Amino acid sequence: MSDTREIWARLAGLTPARIGLGRAGSGLPTREILRFGLDHAQARDAVHAPMDAEVLAGRIAELGFETVSVASQAPDRATYLRRPDLGRRLGTADRAALEAKAAPVDLAIVVADGLSARAVHENAVPLLAAFKPYAGKAAWKIAPVVIAREARVALGDDIGGALDARAVAVLIGERPGLSSPDSLGIYLTFGPRIGRSDAERNCISNVRAAGLTHDLAAFKLNWLLTRALALGLSGVALKDESDLALNGAAAVPVLSGVPPV
Repeated sequence: MSDTREIWARLAGLTPARIGLGRAGSGLPTREILRFGLDHAQARDAVHAPMDAEVLAGRIAELGFETVSVASQAPDRATYLRRPDLGRRLGTADRAALEAKAAPVDLAIVVADGLSARAVHENAVPLLAAFKPYAGKAAWKIAPVVIAREARVALGDDIGGALDARAVAVLIGERPGLSSPDSLGIYLTFGPRIGRSDAERNCISNVRAAGLTHDLAAFKLNWLLTRALALGLSGVALKDESDLALNGAAAVPVLSGVPPV
C-alpha cells in the first residue's frame, strides 16, 4: 500500500493534473474536495476580476512604449461574457482615435484582458520586456501598445486594421483552468482586418511562471513574427519551427527562397 502511495506521489509531483487523489470510502478525501473548491473559485475570480488599465499603462510606459487605451463594444463585464461578438469590435470613438494615430507600421501590440485580467497583470509586462530587445534588433516599426478592455482575440483585427499594421500580436488572458488562472496567450495575425479567422492566427499559449517562460515566449514571438513578415502569412500556413532554431538546427523554410531565421 505504501509503495502505491509513493508511486502516485512521485507522479503527482510531475504534473498539476489531478491524479492519485486517493479516496475516502466511495468519495474523495476532504482535502481534495477543498482544493478543488479553491481552484474553482480562483478560476471564477480570474474571469470576473477587472483589468487595471492605468496601472498597466504606467508599467508598459516604463519599458519605453507609448500606450493608448480602448474598449470593445461590450459596455460591461456581464455583457462581455454573454456577447462574445461585441468583444470582437471596437467602439466607434475608439476606432476613430486609433485611425487618427495610424501610420504604416510592422507590428501592433494589443494587451487585452480577455478571460483573465490576472494573467495580463502578471505576465504582459515581463513578456514585453523580454520581447523589446528582439524588436529593437529587427528595427521594426511598432505602433503604440493598445490596452484593450472587454476584449476578445479578434479585437486585434479591428485594432491592427485601424493602425495600418502589417501584423498584430494580441497578448490576452486565456480561459482559466482549475490549475492555471494566470495563463497568458499570444495570438499573431498577419494582415489584420475584420473578418480574419482563427485559422489565420498563430498561438503561443500558457505563458506564465508555471508554464512557458517569458523569455521563451518572446523568442517564439520573434521567430513567428520574423517569418510572418517575410512570407506575408500566418496561421496554419506558417508552421512554428522555432524549437529547431532554439536547438541550433536550421529551420526548414516554409516557402522556397526564404532563408531560415
